[in-house]
Amino acid sequence: MTIYLGIDDTDTPESRGTGRLARFIAEELSSEFEILGVTRHQLHVNDAIPYTSHNSAAVIHIYGEGNGSLQVIIDSAKEMMIADFIEGSDPGICIATAEQISAPLLRFGMSAKTTVVNQDIARHHAKMDNILLEGLGGTNDGIIGALAGVGLAASGSDGRFVMRGSTRMMTGCRSVDELLASGIDQVMTQDRQPVKDGDVRISKFPKPALLGGRAVLFVSGLDGHYTDLVIG
Repeated sequence: MTIYLGIDDTDTPESRGTGRLARFIAEELSSEFEILGVTRHQLHVNDAIPYTSHNSAAVIHIYGEGNGSLQVIIDSAKEMMIADFIEGSDPGICIATAEQISAPLLRFGMSAKTTVVNQDIARHHAKMDNILLEGLGGTNDGIIGALAGVGLAASGSDGRFVMRGSTRMMTGCRSVDELLASGIDQVMTQDRQPVKDGDVRISKFPKPALLGGRAVLFVSGLDGHYTDLVIG
């Protein structure tokens, strides 16, 4: 089964950031579990919401088996997050299986992209779906983004992968075949035309969008010469 581990609000301007922490946790967990990827999900930007730079949540997608996996994952992730705690941050963590994600939780995730939501609403949705949601310091406001991120990741069509297979090794100019072998499921243009061959110049490393449950790298260009786009 797919397990979603969401974290948010773990950083301050002086710390390494939620995305980097999520990738570290994913790498540590990979010794025991199959990591399907790490996605970034953009949340609402508003003066009423404290955030460090972009107000985004990170979700680690994990293949696991049974409730025993959930407990091992959450215990390990909490230990790493507490060890990484920076004074001034407000970290939250959430873990759920795909089967636990309800339609109201999916709507909560979408609402967190456009409106200000609070901890009470987040805790209500977690309780209704029997999802573990916990604050690990500060104001605990990170639980909002952690839960929203899990809902958005489970929707299958929000955000982008910041870690997927060996995609972070794909720098410079790479063939479509190389990109597909690295963990990207499909390459396509912005007008949804599939790209099956040619070369793609990568600006930093590929950041495929989570679209229809797949890692889709969008590109621009013509006649086998493309440039990657960051969408999601």
